[in-house]
Amino acid sequence: MSTIGFIGSGNMAEALIRGIITAEVYTPQNVFVSDVRPERLKELADRYGVTPCGTNTQVVERSETVVLSVKPQIMNDALQSIRSTPKSGKLFISIAAGVKVAKIGGVLGDVPIVRVMPNTPALVGAGASALFANERAGALLDKAFSVFSAVGKAVVVQEEGLIDAVTAVSGSGPAYFFLLMEAMIDAAAALGLPPDVAKDLVLQTAKGAGLLAVEADKNGETPAVLRRKVTSPHGTTEAALKVFAAHDFPRLVADALTAARVRSRELSA
Repeated sequence: MSTIGFIGSGNMAEALIRGIITAEVYTPQNVFVSDVRPERLKELADRYGVTPCGTNTQVVERSETVVLSVKPQIMNDALQSIRSTPKSGKLFISIAAGVKVAKIGGVLGDVPIVRVMPNTPALVGAGASALFANERAGALLDKAFSVFSAVGKAVVVQEEGLIDAVTAVSGSGPAYFFLLMEAMIDAAAALGLPPDVAKDLVLQTAKGAGLLAVEADKNGETPAVLRRKVTSPHGTTEAALKVFAAHDFPRLVADALTAARVRSRELSA
């Protein structure tokens, strides 16, 4: 039976643990976890049946696949802690934003590495993750793919530089939708709707639009097609969309994503 370990046990690590166990990609007893907080390890062991480890070295020793799920600012410390641990035949997956494959390889050596940019909807099994594999990890990519497919949609990019674009689109993307929802709730309340009614309507509309877009995509219908379907000539939707167009909404979105990509590049330099 395959084994997997997590160095670091934050929210994203827990989402992945829950996903792979629920999807039966791994059995609980073959999932190993380390963290600087013993109480957190006990919590995960009680909740999912995983095996807590006292050191990062123990995680690497027991696992065929090792997920580096620590914050970027402590990644170097985590890497140094396992530098001398035998790594033959092991796959390393990093979900630390801005940490390049070269930096990980510079400490761990010539090992298979997959760098992943997930996003927060993975916490509810609806994540979007993009994976980049170094040359050594090519044959092991399916292992990493199965982990992130367990918490949503996973895609593969062929160039590491594209991770910056992924960060701008799906990594930061949930915040853009939250901002729109926030603005719509405020605007609905200003139009006279009770705040709780405004919230319920906006959240359900966002959920329904997303689900409809995903379902329609199976039939080749794009969001643009769906938008046209709901926009009657001279109707209410058209009146609203004209306001967005007058303020060049597509350009605003493009500028925002470009700024996020630029910042991602700066942080990973």
